[in-house]
Amino acid sequence: MNTAGHSKATAPRGLELTPFRGLRYDPDRVGSLAAVTSPPYDVVVRPDGLHHLQSADPHNIVRLILPEAAAPEERNAQAAETLRRWRAEGILTPDPEPGLYVYEQRDGDGLEQRGVIGALRVSEPDEHLVLPHEDVMPHIVADRADLMRATSANLEPLLLTYRGDDTTAGTAGLIERTAGRPPLLATTTEDGVRHRLWPVTDPAGLAVIRDELSAHQALIADGHHRWATYRRLRAEHPSPSPWDHGLVLLVDTARYPLRVRAIHRLLHGLPVARALRALDGFFRVRRLDLPLPKAMDALAEAAEEGNALLLTGDDGAFHLVDRPDPALLDRTVPVDRPEDWRTLDATVLHATLLDHVWRVPDDPAHIAYIHDTAATVDKARRDGGTAVLMHPVHEDVVRELARQGVTMPRKSTSFGPKPASGLVLRALDL
Repeated sequence: MNTAGHSKATAPRGLELTPFRGLRYDPDRVGSLAAVTSPPYDVVVRPDGLHHLQSADPHNIVRLILPEAAAPEERNAQAAETLRRWRAEGILTPDPEPGLYVYEQRDGDGLEQRGVIGALRVSEPDEHLVLPHEDVMPHIVADRADLMRATSANLEPLLLTYRGDDTTAGTAGLIERTAGRPPLLATTTEDGVRHRLWPVTDPAGLAVIRDELSAHQALIADGHHRWATYRRLRAEHPSPSPWDHGLVLLVDTARYPLRVRAIHRLLHGLPVARALRALDGFFRVRRLDLPLPKAMDALAEAAEEGNALLLTGDDGAFHLVDRPDPALLDRTVPVDRPEDWRTLDATVLHATLLDHVWRVPDDPAHIAYIHDTAATVDKARRDGGTAVLMHPVHEDVVRELARQGVTMPRKSTSFGPKPASGLVLRALDL
């Protein structure tokens, strides 16, 4: 029986993280655990990244999270059949008992992150327990919902954060003690990040985590569309059901601060020369004949003084755009939001530049969202579009806006490190 889906409890006071039977790759049946993992579905750059992962191992998780077929219905049916076959063949096997999982990521630059993976009760916005900070696109939510329905599984965990304090000391201590034991699995992915996973099945330890997290709320760091999908699927199924919960990784950012990076934009069909001409009289524009790292340093310096963006395209140069005309902002930025929101670079980009100056629709035919800075630059210079490079927003600003119930323009931030997909799945029939 699925413990997460069928447990009954008193009215929750806060976050409710529930044990589940993890579905994991049998390391003896795959080439390596690293070869079957993937970044989250929306970080994989299609098609190059997808094909690279597919060729890494015939059982790579991308065959489930990003199936390839001519039509959406075929893709989802293919993922469902692949999951069924891998389970029947013992490629993926369930752990013997329900538990939570301590998950650690460590890279060569000294970053270490630990958190807890579990099945979180799906709450409604008016409960103010799980706080989004970005808008979502309905067609992506619909796509993820179709895939989850077809597979009846949570294929990859969302990344949520909470701010630990004295009331979560027991959970923090349990995580540290657990990480001192031999792990259930350990692997190093090709990006040099080491991943380790430990089960937590002890009733006393589970009770500590449950009780302490029940007094806290969480911020969605990564996975807004999947959280919206969880909410949609929960609404479709009478409670209690396995759809009442969704797979998440919860990280205490008081102990393990996340890295916050920007997500860049690639504007298809808008040459950088035309984009720059449209800015005349509205923004200060300075040409920078610098390498990418130095240009990003200049962007960071300008961002300390106000709104700043970095543009590049097929001309081979970078163009620092800052000091927007206040009258233009007054005319284009909505006034019914807090000042922190109105002054975001992403707000100015979307409300002012995309909507009014460049008139570029925010849809996949016109805009691509890319996490990797160098890849964004390369694509713009190769394809003749305009790359808009962004400076990251501080986590405190994100969290404060979320507490006020204010969402940022979508893809405004990239929190990380993100959990690897493929280390532990949640099948709803377990």
